[in-house]
Amino acid sequence: MSSDRNFDDLAERFSKRIYGSLKGQIRQQVIWRDLAQHTPEISSSPLRVLDIGGGLGQFAIKMAELGHHVTYNDISIEMTKKAQEFAAQAKVNDVIQWFSGPYQELIKEPLAPYDIVLCHAVLEWLQEPDQIIPAISNLLKPKGVLSLCFYNPAGKIYRNLICGNFNFINNMDKRPSDKGSLTPNNPCAPEQVKEWLLDNHFSIQQESGIRVFHDYVREKRGGHQISEEVLKMELLFSNQTPYKHMGRYLHILANKN
Repeated sequence: MSSDRNFDDLAERFSKRIYGSLKGQIRQQVIWRDLAQHTPEISSSPLRVLDIGGGLGQFAIKMAELGHHVTYNDISIEMTKKAQEFAAQAKVNDVIQWFSGPYQELIKEPLAPYDIVLCHAVLEWLQEPDQIIPAISNLLKPKGVLSLCFYNPAGKIYRNLICGNFNFINNMDKRPSDKGSLTPNNPCAPEQVKEWLLDNHFSIQQESGIRVFHDYVREKRGGHQISEEVLKMELLFSNQTPYKHMGRYLHILANKN
């Protein structure tokens, strides 16, 4: 538990590089589109929502603005503080339940079970990633929805192939972990993640790729120079085969059986 990655030291950088960018916009819009399509009641009925590894709180805040009962969780105290600042600006700070600590302690949460559990960009930073899926299952209602977003190892390899970083690829297993990097050293294979889901009685409803081409572009030409057009194309191809499999992140929506 104590070995799980904590972003206290990188909260400010995380804010600027991930969410204050087109990268962050693409990620949020793909996930929201998937949720809206698969869970239409998200725009009408108040639901109990848990956001594990909630980061800067974008999803928790929007869920609260929609009238849902939201519990935010992040192991990072600094990240939680930033999320609370953003929530205060949105005037929903007081309606979100805040829990800063390891996700393993959420089993004590009195608001469980939840209708929706969000778990975005968490798996790849855990010491024992397989353990979070059964934990989430215990926190979800029957037929509840899991929104699972995780780093795609194929995207990491493909990008380095394009850049000609062959030495990097040949020595990936020998490289020490870089605590200053926002790129995880030990991403989970999609096949393994799907196996964990099936083993814990989840049925996969939808799969999408996040940033299926944006991160691979080395020279911005034509439509690549127009953020709105990039976003439109990312959304268009994010759930199409084979492009969705090349996303830097993958998004899976699954129901608890």
